[in-house]
Amino acid sequence: MEIQNSDTSRFLSTGVPGLDTILGGGLTSDRLFLIEGEPGTGKTTLALQFLYEGVRRGESVIYITLAETRVELKAVAQSHGWSMDGIHVEDIIPNENILHPDHQFTIFHPSEIEMGMTTQRILDAIEKYKPTRVVLDSLSELQLLAESPLRYRRQVLALKQYLSGKGCTTLFLDDRTALSGDLQVRSVAHGVITLELINQDYGSERRRMRIVKYRGIAFRGGSHDYKIVTGGLVVFPRLIAAHTRVHTERKQLSSGIAQLDALTGGGLDEGTSTLLSGPPGTGKSSLCAQYVYAATQRGQKAAMFLFEEAANNLLLRSTGLGIDLQGAIDSGLLTIKQIDPAEMAPGEFMQSVTDAEAGGARVIVIDSLNGYLKAMPDERFLATHMHELLTYLGQRGVVTILVGVQAGVIGSNMSTTVDASYIADSVIMLRYFEARGKVRQAISVFKKRVGLHERTIRLFSMSSKGIQVGEVLTSFHGILTGVPTFDDSQCHVLFDDENG
Repeated sequence: MEIQNSDTSRFLSTGVPGLDTILGGGLTSDRLFLIEGEPGTGKTTLALQFLYEGVRRGESVIYITLAETRVELKAVAQSHGWSMDGIHVEDIIPNENILHPDHQFTIFHPSEIEMGMTTQRILDAIEKYKPTRVVLDSLSELQLLAESPLRYRRQVLALKQYLSGKGCTTLFLDDRTALSGDLQVRSVAHGVITLELINQDYGSERRRMRIVKYRGIAFRGGSHDYKIVTGGLVVFPRLIAAHTRVHTERKQLSSGIAQLDALTGGGLDEGTSTLLSGPPGTGKSSLCAQYVYAATQRGQKAAMFLFEEAANNLLLRSTGLGIDLQGAIDSGLLTIKQIDPAEMAPGEFMQSVTDAEAGGARVIVIDSLNGYLKAMPDERFLATHMHELLTYLGQRGVVTILVGVQAGVIGSNMSTTVDASYIADSVIMLRYFEARGKVRQAISVFKKRVGLHERTIRLFSMSSKGIQVGEVLTSFHGILTGVPTFDDSQCHVLFDDENG
């Protein structure tokens, strides 16, 4: 069970969407926090968001920079559509005079630079503006000025005590470019946030955040995906299904096709996940569209996440089957989101799905699991991510429908990369088979954790009349192999329809 931090009055919001959730409410006021990460991870952007949140709340804030100039900070702000109004900037950086021959020794002997002068300017700025939020960028410069590890630690400790005494909540930024990998500031700081940049073999890089330390606070551990977009950092908190358990009355979701509902024991149960498995082209996505359409016809909201098929193609194909998804979209009951697999991290996808549930979606379709797994090949534990997501949705009473594409078309050697028993509560299988010179389709339910279901194999077809689930294929043996044996004398009973 997640520990709740009840006293929220002592927290300051970071202004970063999702980060306060991870921190258990925000940053403890009057404390020192370390933000560490390599160049390009978004430390400056995060710091500016923290200060802008203070400006929005009417607080005095200051950005003390030992590395970047005012012009560079302004450029960062402008790239996000921000103004520097309300943020005091104190740039304590060497000027061009150090390039004069008389000052060359300062480049090669940083210990000769007066640490006292730098410290005094910091103290003067604090006394002048009396800020409640302070950013110091960066510790690498301070460490090089101090030279000695002992002097560096004492300087940080002194600044910590001074700033805390002045009622300042402070972010120290560390870009890890100093000569030594000294981690002693971690022990001094009240909290430590690490930002990581991970290069992928294909697609955009991934960014992850981790709370290394936060004294006295029940924060959300582990790695959390985040993105830098126009407007700043957006963090996607790691989903923990156990923290969101709710108990609701469970009903069954009808497909709108009586024989299909009979096959599934009355329909799909709320709070369960169903995997539609089969070779390409057997009608898995169309069957998803049928369930979604039936839900919207009852006034329920639904959401579809497409990894492989374009939304336009889905809408056109569904219309050809008499399934009006466009009408559901126009009425606000259906949202379709096409996923760009090379650009989306697992955490961002999870956030999109949970946002859909929070927006009232009672049916959620993920098409397909294969696309999801192949979209992020460099990521580990994707199946675990998906299991956690399905558990969360199940606890919220959502019907989740997944598409799993099997390799192969006909034969006994078809396989899938998805572990159905681990992922889904129910499994509906679609298969091709040959009969009377035509390739036909069959449907059956292989697994259902909740309630009973038919164990029959039925004829399945799609036409301009819609999706049809036909008679039980009692005269056949070996349907699932794709090349069954049967009593030819009874075939006309099943296949007298020219569309069958």
